[in-house]
Amino acid sequence: MLKPPILLIHGMWSTPATFDRVRVALEAAGHATHAPCLLFHDRPVSLPPAPGLRQLPVRAYVDQLEAEALKLPAPPIILGHSMGSLLAQLLAARIDHAGLVLLSPAAAANSQSLSLDPLRTLKNVVLKWGWWEEPTLCDAEGALWGIFNGVPDDVARAEIAALVWDSGHVLAEMALPPLFGHSTRVDYARLTRPALVLVGTDDRITPPGIARATARNLNAGNGGTVDYHELPGAPHWLFWGDLEQQVAAMVVAWLASLH
Repeated sequence: MLKPPILLIHGMWSTPATFDRVRVALEAAGHATHAPCLLFHDRPVSLPPAPGLRQLPVRAYVDQLEAEALKLPAPPIILGHSMGSLLAQLLAARIDHAGLVLLSPAAAANSQSLSLDPLRTLKNVVLKWGWWEEPTLCDAEGALWGIFNGVPDDVARAEIAALVWDSGHVLAEMALPPLFGHSTRVDYARLTRPALVLVGTDDRITPPGIARATARNLNAGNGGTVDYHELPGAPHWLFWGDLEQQVAAMVVAWLASLH
């Protein structure tokens, strides 16, 4: 029996390189992987942002991902990190899929959790007037405090150097859903497949309260087939060292449990 393909969705300011090492483990376990680059995320930050990025809505990312998913030979496992986990849920509500893996999930409009940590992480982004209509890029200060906290400095600095521009409109849709038509609201009644949710207890940009709310909503929608874990001491960035190996092993074990 063929194992389902895995569609991997990277996060805000990131690229498919996020999953380079995790993909090796997934493919060794017998799953074909597909990791599309979100619109305009293939442009290095040394270049000006792509003109089309300025007011790109979250719907545009989901439309792109739906087109990519429909190219796959079978309904995929949809795996996302951070914003990619929110996109994974929005996509899963549209298409047939085999399951969800949500790593450090960003909040849907209906899975919010109050915390000042994301604001401290993003303060140098959101204190600029009109940021919601402009391309955004997380600065090194905020990234070191809220995304790469606990990550070795050389690893963190290399990852920060690889960040790319993203849509301020998408960030606003996620951060301020009442002001943007609740466009990130997930129809959890449509998410009836098994799900795995992983989050670090020291995640500062998508704190564990978001993952807990997401898991509760998924449980309500699919009758309780949600596997939820908080990783002690882990930050938002899960893709380094022993932590990355632990996450990959947990995902592979969960995938094996589906068959």
